[in-house]
Amino acid sequence: MLFVTLSSVWSIITKIIDISLVWLMFYYILKNIKNNVKMVLIVKGIVILVAIKIVSNFLNLYTVGLLLEYILEWGPIAIIVLFQPEIRNVLESIGRSQLLGRHKVLTVDEREKVVYEIMDCVEYLKKNKIGALIVIERDMSLQEYITPATKVYADLTSPLLGTLFFPNSPLHDGGVIIQGDRITCAGAVFKTSMDPNLSKNLGTRHRAALGIAEETDALALIVSEETGKISIASDGELKYNLTLDEFRKTLVDELKPKTEVFYNAEADTDEDGDN
Repeated sequence: MLFVTLSSVWSIITKIIDISLVWLMFYYILKNIKNNVKMVLIVKGIVILVAIKIVSNFLNLYTVGLLLEYILEWGPIAIIVLFQPEIRNVLESIGRSQLLGRHKVLTVDEREKVVYEIMDCVEYLKKNKIGALIVIERDMSLQEYITPATKVYADLTSPLLGTLFFPNSPLHDGGVIIQGDRITCAGAVFKTSMDPNLSKNLGTRHRAALGIAEETDALALIVSEETGKISIASDGELKYNLTLDEFRKTLVDELKPKTEVFYNAEADTDEDGDN
């Protein structure tokens, strides 16, 4: 009797583990798909086809149902062949994900210092029209871009950041990667975005910034060498030609940990209740 009880308990535990792993797999797949426009369209198309198939079965639409059966049967193979690059990008994104989160969670004081140093440097670069591409690592690892780049491993300061982008320096055209509150490397090269809707007036820095924002959850900061305009790329979108106040606000919001946002919301609710 005891053996049966333990066996039943173990069976329940294995089922819970099984279901949890499946949900975790779907969570990370969907999380990485949402940043890829083409993959989002593919998923929407599949959902629509399945919905039409269900409706056709319910209404006994023989011809439509038969056609959809062939599509659903051979569709996965066609998708793998036609959208191989997009599928590869999603799998690479999952591989880069750090399941336990960031390598370092900044305190409020550290985050304020990071924002101050970056803004001080960006203001200088904007004023002097010095081009720059600054990429801040978040949950997804950027190790594949760090490895071939020139290592720095130094505390983040405005003078050092500005020096790395000084005109005619060997590292001027590459990107700088920041991990936590430290500059990890300089001269990093990123894949450029192939988005056809991107303005042809935007140069390599903007396309590289959008490219890394499409592939990862990194935050990319850009200063235009030609115009001095400042922009931010994140979550596959480019916020172009921001004012310094807009730039600072976006930077602060993007660097806030998600847990802190929930905490603040609860704190505000408590304060409103007390008033």
